[in-house]
Amino acid sequence: MASYDYQCRKCGTTYDIFHKVREVAEDIICPSCGSGEHLRLLSAPSFSMGKSAPDSSCAPGGCCGGSCGMN
Repeated sequence: MASYDYQCRKCGTTYDIFHKVREVAEDIICPSCGSGEHLRLLSAPSFSMGKSAPDSSCAPGGCCGGSCGMN
């Protein structure tokens, strides 16, 4: 399932809709005002590279994130 961002043309609310395969215009209703008039927004994909950012509480040269500060 993919998530798409939409903006209501009547009230300006931005909202996400999940689609299984393809967009069905009748299924896209603004959660704020109930309007079916919308604009599909271009959004960046969300993904993870599998490794989190380093812990900001680690001291310089400390053993954080697999690096023990060995020179």
